[in-house]
Amino acid sequence: MDGRERNRALLARQLLLERSPLSPLKAVEHLVGLQAQTPRSPYTALWSRLRSFDPLTLSRLLATRRTVRIALMRSTIHLVSADDALLLRPLTMPIVMKELTAPRWARALVGVDLQRLAVLAREILEAQPHTPKNLGLALSATFPDNEPAALAHAARSLLPLVQVPPRGLWDGAGATTLTTAEHWLGRPLGESSWDAVLVRYLAAFGPATAADAVAWAKVPGMARVLDRLRPQLTVLRDERGRELFDVPQAPRPPASTPAPPRFLPDFDNVLLSHADRSHVFPNAHRAAIQTANGTVPGTLLVDGSVAAAWRVERSGTAAVLRIRQLADIPRSEHDAIRDEGLGLLSLLASDAGSRDVVLA
Repeated sequence: MDGRERNRALLARQLLLERSPLSPLKAVEHLVGLQAQTPRSPYTALWSRLRSFDPLTLSRLLATRRTVRIALMRSTIHLVSADDALLLRPLTMPIVMKELTAPRWARALVGVDLQRLAVLAREILEAQPHTPKNLGLALSATFPDNEPAALAHAARSLLPLVQVPPRGLWDGAGATTLTTAEHWLGRPLGESSWDAVLVRYLAAFGPATAADAVAWAKVPGMARVLDRLRPQLTVLRDERGRELFDVPQAPRPPASTPAPPRFLPDFDNVLLSHADRSHVFPNAHRAAIQTANGTVPGTLLVDGSVAAAWRVERSGTAAVLRIRQLADIPRSEHDAIRDEGLGLLSLLASDAGSRDVVLA
């Protein structure tokens, strides 16, 4: 299976070959969550994937606690369904906890009884949601010799903390404010295994290697899980002879399948969930736009691969979607890109008096 075939399979499962009729909640669950460091990124991600997407529908899911924002895979903030938050947090606990072993936090937490800190933080946050700053200050009453920021960060690792609205709402905004997932959702954490979750990963991101699965979750041991699952999976080979695991009924369109232009938000999971991303994110383009700390800006897929970066610029009542090409984009794609870009501006700059798309 060559890179172009893998690309079309990935795009089909990511709902990027054609927009899906799925509801926002079903799409979030199918994709095993949306990367959400930037509050509005999930809205762009779903606009590019769903038919007739209404951002207020996703906003209401957050407001009514059917979705939440929580640190999960790669210890980064994801927007997931309430069910998946309770399911995935125990499984991703090792990578979230690993942060506390980094020199910066290990030094700052010397002498802290982490078990006691977790109990105190839970009491504080379940009595009333707090910002990280205020949580750290509250904890420093018990741990006066440690910096408040480190105490708050330890609580983030030790407890399943969700960011409560208005943070993340389409029609609202607010500082990061935290409480526990159990308190917010009124249910305990669930029990699951990576066996079930990796099948879902493959359905959304496959075919994939064991190393790809590790890159997605940043949790080791995925090769052992895939070996257990081998009897129920399809096993393919890529052009380098590596094993690619897949679910048998997942779509694998022909390499010749057309791929329309699609705008992705910053940090979109389609670009972060494989060890080898070259089939969708050419290495030269990745080096050109990804920062040293892993920040990925908004990107444009052309013929299924990252071809440009984009940003919205506002000046008075005007909004411009400025697209920076990373390689020459064929002129045959320009009209479709402009149409798609104007659609994106209707989402992100609905209040603008004028909108334009500039391909630089």
